[in-house]
Amino acid sequence: MPIAADLLAIMPFPDIDPIAFSIGPLAIHWYGLAYVAGILLGWAYARRLAANESLWPGNVSPISRTQLDDFIVWAALGVVLGGRLGYIFFYDLPAVLRSPVRALEIWNGGMSFHGGLTGTTIAMILFARRNAIPIWSLFDIVATVVPFGLFFGRIANFINGELWGRLTDVPWAVVFPTGGPFARHPSQLYEAGLEGIVLLLVLAALVYGMRALKSPGFITGVFVCGYALSRIFVEFFREPDAQLGYLLGTNWLTMGMVLSSPMILLGLWAMLRARRQAAPQL
Repeated sequence: MPIAADLLAIMPFPDIDPIAFSIGPLAIHWYGLAYVAGILLGWAYARRLAANESLWPGNVSPISRTQLDDFIVWAALGVVLGGRLGYIFFYDLPAVLRSPVRALEIWNGGMSFHGGLTGTTIAMILFARRNAIPIWSLFDIVATVVPFGLFFGRIANFINGELWGRLTDVPWAVVFPTGGPFARHPSQLYEAGLEGIVLLLVLAALVYGMRALKSPGFITGVFVCGYALSRIFVEFFREPDAQLGYLLGTNWLTMGMVLSSPMILLGLWAMLRARRQAAPQL
């Protein structure tokens, strides 16, 4: 472990205003734009997937573009409500119970991916049942495009100078304004690369190279498992939330690890299930 003297400023934090621009009294933050960019790019990619019938079982798309357009509202509500509620229950419940108004203060902690995933899953199940859409195929479409949102979200975290990493002396370490005078891992960028770019490319290769969408649920399993492994890996470099700290020992086991670990088993189960369902058709 490097001593404190070795952890003094290595590279200054880029001077990027968290507010992208203002329209009168209305301030538009990069964090909000990240959500918009992730949803819009994901929506455009999903429409392209839905239109390519050769990718789907029986060469028939399970969802129309009109249905996909309608689903955007459901997905956005699932992400925002689930993400906020997830953060409250997983990370900030005692503080919210002391002061309920804190639940509306999204600048205090923000959102939880695991909560957003839960909220979106509920939205997908309800929407699929209402519109007679194969649930696993809808899961697959959403799983394929989620890395867009993860990438932009983590970049926004970096711009905001939040969710930074542990102390380090690596050459690319960053001194965050809210992280004290010490250099830290830019763990937000690690997550943007793994959960965003790498996972997006892996899923695209499976969709177009191996026609994985023809086995409903397989892409979902790969995404869930891939995200969990990426998140657990980055947690070794990321500073845990101050109100929780490490759940075991002085530098081991974080809430992110705890919430992500079951996802590995869930992802493996989804992949095995998809392969079993597809086997009789081979």
